[in-house]
Amino acid sequence: MFIVLAAKSDAASADTIRGWCADIATTARSLIHRYPGAQLRCVVGFGSDAWDRLFGAPRPAELRPFKAICGARHSAPSTPGDILLHLRAETVDLVFELAARLIQGLGDAVSPIDEVHGFRAFDARSMIGFVDGTENPEGAAADAAALVGDEDPEFAGGSYVLVQKYLHQMAAWHALSVDEQQRVIGRTKQDDIELDPAHKPSNAHSALTVITDAEGNELKIVRANLGFGRPSEGEFGTYFIGYCKTPTITERMLTNMVIGDPPGNHDRLLDFSKAVTGTLFFVPSADLLESLAERSPGPMPDAAEPPATAAAAAPPAGPAGSKAEPNHRDDGSLVIGSLKPV
Repeated sequence: MFIVLAAKSDAASADTIRGWCADIATTARSLIHRYPGAQLRCVVGFGSDAWDRLFGAPRPAELRPFKAICGARHSAPSTPGDILLHLRAETVDLVFELAARLIQGLGDAVSPIDEVHGFRAFDARSMIGFVDGTENPEGAAADAAALVGDEDPEFAGGSYVLVQKYLHQMAAWHALSVDEQQRVIGRTKQDDIELDPAHKPSNAHSALTVITDAEGNELKIVRANLGFGRPSEGEFGTYFIGYCKTPTITERMLTNMVIGDPPGNHDRLLDFSKAVTGTLFFVPSADLLESLAERSPGPMPDAAEPPATAAAAAPPAGPAGSKAEPNHRDDGSLVIGSLKPV
């Protein structure tokens, strides 16, 4: 379940939300311990404006509002969002129960913006019939891709997450032959094998979403996409959710898709899939999330001044961000690598 909320701006609501941060782990653990095999996971993120209002300085170094990306034919819009809940488990009832308890804890301090109930389809297939998340890193590689490290030590063990809701034009998609669909995606539909580079179009989805650094090393994100829909209303979609240690990698991928690489060579998949939302959040480590209950927004430091004084007052990220410990606790609140929809 993917839930995006707006936080009310009054002082009482801010106090409620900060207090709620201290209760999330206990709420999740109460269900995780009762149903240990259900793989219940709870991830909570905050938008840029909400962070400033709720917690003040210090703030994650790269947290900012998502800027809309506009190309000649397609766009990736920017939409509001203060709090993100990403909940998952092996059974729907546990996800629903945890969501209900968390929302109850927030009371009238928030109002809903969007709620999507995703589901796993067959062998991790997306709504358009192709395997999703094939190139996801796993294990230690997933942590390296998704989690902030020593570059921002106050927030080590956290992650930046971008969410987008895509709606598919299924009639137009099904009108394509399987061969043409494979050229759009850049992989075979049945066996999930990447097309030979000599035959893969330069505007294939898999061609434009692979990016590298100056040394030619591929830059990865961790996707946890799921399909959703309401067949009676003709709604078929994919909820994109990408975790990364820096939002610039995900933004580069989207820029390639929307504007094209080179410009004009946009992702052909966008001819059949339209993004209708787009919001960037920062997910604190489990320990930092709990400690946010003690934060106070206070005055933000001047942008021209180094925030060393303000940063010194913040609690450390704790063992969730250290190299000697795993990036999660038994409340399951930040197990990024486990979010691959398989």
